[in-house]
Amino acid sequence: MHCLPGAPEPGRRWSALTRAVAAMLVALVALAAAPCGAAELEVRRASLMPGEEAHMLDADLAVELSQRLEEVVSRGVPLHIVADFELTRSRWYWFDEKLAARTLTWRLSYHALTRQYRLSTGALHQGFATLAEALHVLSRVREFPVAEKSALHPGESYQAALRVRVDVARLPKPLQVTAIGSREWNLGSDWWRWTYTVPGDDTAADLLPRGGGAGSGRSTAEGERVRSAPARTPGVASTESGAPAR
Repeated sequence: MHCLPGAPEPGRRWSALTRAVAAMLVALVALAAAPCGAAELEVRRASLMPGEEAHMLDADLAVELSQRLEEVVSRGVPLHIVADFELTRSRWYWFDEKLAARTLTWRLSYHALTRQYRLSTGALHQGFATLAEALHVLSRVREFPVAEKSALHPGESYQAALRVRVDVARLPKPLQVTAIGSREWNLGSDWWRWTYTVPGDDTAADLLPRGGGAGSGRSTAEGERVRSAPARTPGVASTESGAPAR
């Protein structure tokens, strides 16, 4: 094979590309190891109510990235943020019965060509001029179906739980190594737990403090954070959560 005069040989071109990729990975690892500011992932409020075909989740999250994570995203590394939801029913004679387990995943990335942050969840993709705008949309979960309507019975109470976390397993391999054992990278909220009583067919779902004397056919809930060992994003009706507790 003959190369044009002055053109680098194919092997040298691949060698230069390999060095460039290695240099980028080294820079990312160095960035990951650098000191960073405070970050926060927290569930501020969560509630359930029945929809036409499913019970829907509504939640407000606090999502603040550290300076390190912001820089990693701005350099083209996508960050996956996950909301985990569980619904169980207590059984006095055995372990609690798990009725539903749903996961909502956001992919946050930055596109240098368009100079936009992109937030993707399922088939929905949205572009934003700033990171703050993207995080604001991510923090609002609306009308996200978590359980079939027929799976829960009116008047019965169930235990719901929600948390939000960074999915470290979906980071590039070099960053996964850096993230091992790091609290700054293994970012996640406590579980927010509350009791959901399914209302009757024609009864609106309310969220009242525990012991607040809910009426017949109404839903009651108290949110509490327990230490664990997304414009509109697929959640429900606005209500107040109870006082959080550690």
